[in-house]
Formats: sequence, structure tokens, C-alpha cells
Amino acid sequence: MRAARLIKMVLLLQSRPSMTAAELARELEVSERTVTRDAQALSEAGVPVYADRGRAGGYRLIGGYRTRLTGLGRSEAEALFLSGVPGALREMGLEDAASAARLKVSAALMPSLRDASRTAAQRFHLDAPNWFKEPKTPELLPAVADAVWDDRRIVARYRRGEAEGEAERELEPYGLVLKAGVWYLCARVAGHGSYRVYRIDRFTAVEAAGERFERDGEFDLPEFWDERAEQFARSILRAEVVARVSPGGVRRLPYTVDPQSAREAVEAAGAPDADGWVTLTLPVESEEVAHSQLASLGPEIEVLQPPSLRERFAGDATRLAALYGGRDVGA
Repeated sequence: MRAARLIKMVLLLQSRPSMTAAELARELEVSERTVTRDAQALSEAGVPVYADRGRAGGYRLIGGYRTRLTGLGRSEAEALFLSGVPGALREMGLEDAASAARLKVSAALMPSLRDASRTAAQRFHLDAPNWFKEPKTPELLPAVADAVWDDRRIVARYRRGEAEGEAERELEPYGLVLKAGVWYLCARVAGHGSYRVYRIDRFTAVEAAGERFERDGEFDLPEFWDERAEQFARSILRAEVVARVSPGGVRRLPYTVDPQSAREAVEAAGAPDADGWVTLTLPVESEEVAHSQLASLGPEIEVLQPPSLRERFAGDATRLAALYGGRDVGA
């Protein structure tokens, strides 16, 4: 613990002209008294740490001292490539590894380039979750992430559904995906050979199986995820809606329902009628979901089929007319 802190202190001083005791204490998450003791220990070990006294004083390395402890470890190198997603690093338990990697890279750079990490952070920030949703980090995510990085099998229990109860599987965890604030595990069922996708927030228990697995060199995580995501999006569109849509509704439709399905429905539609409206058949998840989605188009869409959904919209129109028709609410 202390050895790692001393190395980090040297790297911090190597990457900056000087740092005050307060700045070092904040970076190292210790007291200023501990910083003083650590600086003395480094000096006794032959590291030329010099303390400037006074209000503007601080600690610095003298004589152009350069540590050779800048080689990246595997975990640090892997974390460095994920440093653009700080929230994800924190949730997977890799924040310390990424911090150490950034320090080592900064220490190895020319003095004129050492502020590169700060300037880059001021120009790009990734905020993955959707608006108005507070993402909750799955409690078992760090354990799953450890197994992914270590190519180690896990025994996982997960909820399949309210009526189906729990199931237990021995999995070979291949990769993690963060989609709209939700964490997924792409894994192969041990002894089965097929790859599946699991929502990590549905795991109720995760234990290391004690043995590593040999990864399939042909497995490509981004390609696998894109394929499964498209399959999933198609698989949930089990119902159909026939509707007349205005030109304005056609423009807004891809922002209301599945974009690909909307584009295909418009392309397959016949010629516009005398009013410029087109009649199209749109795949939807369910009548309930279609009602929620298509209601946002207001008077730009007329549902024709199924009759039950048309009745829902007719009921909406009646209630809206009662709310707005002829009632003067004043200025």
C-alpha cells in the first residue's frame, strides 16, 4: 500500500514542476503529515525530493531526476484505453489502474505535453446514460468485470423473469457492454458453445469457478453485440399497426418508433393520397407500446388497424375535445 503510494508521489512530482503538500495530500488521499513523512522516506531512499519552504513552497524533484518506474502493467494499459469513459471505469473497479496509467504516461511525456490529459478532458466528455434516468450500478458488476479481465469462468445465478424464477449457469465471460446506462455481459455457456447476453442487474450471485478458459480468437465483441442488438430489436416487434400518416408525421416517425422499421415501412408504402398522406404497415412491440409511441404524433397520424388501437385513439380524441373544446380559461 505505502510502496504504491510512494511510486505515485514520485510520478506526480515528475509530471509537474512542483506541488504543495495540500495538492499531494488530495491526490494521494492522505493527510499532509503523511505527505511529509513520505517525502522524507523518498529522500532517504535516494530520490531527490526537495521541499521549498514558505507560503508559495512545495515539493519538487531536483537534478532532472527521472524514474524508470513508468512501464505500464497489463491492467493499467487496458484501463488506459478505457479512460474516455470514467464512469464505466469507476463502476468496474478500474479507476485506480487508469489513474496510475495516466500518471505514468504523463511522466514519460515531454514537459510541454504533460497537460495533454487535462486539455483533452476539457474538450471531450462521454455521458452514456439517457436523460432523466438515474443509472444504478449493479452490485455484482466488479466481480463480473474481474472475471472478464482474467478470463476466468464464473457460476452465476440470475432472474429469468417474474414467473420463471432463477437459473444457474457456468459461464465463460467474454465481454461487457454498457448500453444506455445498462450493463450487459456477453458470455459463452460452459460446455455449450453458444454465446448469450445477460443483463448484469439480474444477477443475484456470482462466484469464480476457479479455472480460466481459453478465449475463442475469432470472437469479436463489437460485431457480436451489433448483431445481437439488431436481432433483439427485431424480435420484440411482434405486432403490426396500419395507419395513415401525414408528411409531417412521416418526418417524425423515425424519432418515435424503431428508426429502421419506420424507414422500411415508409419505403414499402403506396403513393400518397390526395392530401399527401401515406398508408403504411408498421411493426410494433405491442398495442400498449404503440399507443404510447404513436400518441406523440398527435393529429399527424390516423390509426386504421387494429380496431382496438383505433378505439384507444378515438377515446383520447374525445377526452381531449372535452378538455379543450369551448372552454375559456382566461388570460
